[in-house]
Amino acid sequence: CGAGIDLMLAADRVGPEGRVIGVDDTPAMLDKARLNIQARGYRQIELRAGRIESLPVDSGSVDWVISNCVINLSADKPQVFAEIARVLRPGGRMMVSDIVADRLPGWMRRSAKLTSACVAGAISEAEYLRGLDQAGLGDASVVDRLYYEPAQLAVVVRDSLPAVLARSFVGCLVAGATRRLTRSISSRFWSARIHARKPLAAPAVPQQESP
Repeated sequence: CGAGIDLMLAADRVGPEGRVIGVDDTPAMLDKARLNIQARGYRQIELRAGRIESLPVDSGSVDWVISNCVINLSADKPQVFAEIARVLRPGGRMMVSDIVADRLPGWMRRSAKLTSACVAGAISEAEYLRGLDQAGLGDASVVDRLYYEPAQLAVVVRDSLPAVLARSFVGCLVAGATRRLTRSISSRFWSARIHARKPLAAPAVPQQESP
C-alpha cells in the first residue's frame, strides 16, 4: 500500500459503504499510510501487515486487486499470481501497473540497486501473462504501455553506481558511456498496465434422479 495514495483513490471509487484493504510488509510505510488516511478522514480503509506472496486476506473475498510497481520486486512471482487468484471472488479482477523487461543484459539483472529501482527483477510480458494464466486468471492482457526515454534510464543506471565512483573521473566516463548504452536498451523494458479476471464458477450440473 505504500504511503496510502492508491488506497485513498480506491476508497473514492468504492464509496463510504465499500471497503479497501492495504497490505505492506514495511512498518514505516504502514505508519505513513495510516497518518495520511487519518488526516483525510477515510474510514473504509483497513491496513494489514503482510507480504504479497502470502496475503493476509481471506480467500474469495475481494472484487479487485490493484498494485503499483511492486510485483517485479518479488522473487516468487508465480506465488504472487496464485495469491491474487486466491483472494479474488469469482468474476473479480486485477489491474496492476508493473515494470516488464525483455532481454535485459546480465549486469542489469545482477544489480541490487537496479532491482530496488524496479528494473532488474522484471519479467517479460509473455512470462507475466503466462503466469497469470497458470494461476487460473483468465482474459489476461496488457492494456497500456509506457516507454522510458534513454535520458531517464541514464539517470537510473548512473544512480546505481557506488557514490565514490559517481563523483570521480571514472564517473564522468561512465556517464558518457551510460548515455550511449541506454539508447540501446531503452526498448528492452517499460511500464505495462495488466488486467486479468478470475473466471466465474462453473454452474453446477444437476444430477438425474434414479428411478
